Amino acid sequence: MSLRSQLLKGVLEGCILSIIQKQPTYGYELSVRLQEFGLSDVSEGSIYPILLRLQKEKLIEGTMQKSEVGPKRKYYHLTKHGLHALQEFKTQWENIKHPVDKIIDIEEE
Repeated sequence: MSLRSQLLKGVLEGCILSIIQKQPTYGYELSVRLQEFGLSDVSEGSIYPILLRLQKEKLIEGTMQKSEVGPKRKYYHLTKHGLHALQEFKTQWENIKHPVDKIIDIEEE
């Protein structure tokens, strides 16, 4: 597994919660949105297991809705627990991001 894949695996759940918070989203749309943000190596196959886990943890809920084209789609939205988990992710991300940025940006002597 590449370093990028390992790093991404640790933050993908938070990214998915953040996208869903902005608007209810279905699985394939999540894949497209992640690609739009530059995460083109995230496959649908890796998204659906995360969605199932988030549902089991009651962080998201899914509702079937009609589609303008094709079959019904399951749209996911955050629960109160999901919103709390997203806030916790953002806090923890900042607690990691800032020190790592400082370390990486240290000029060599």
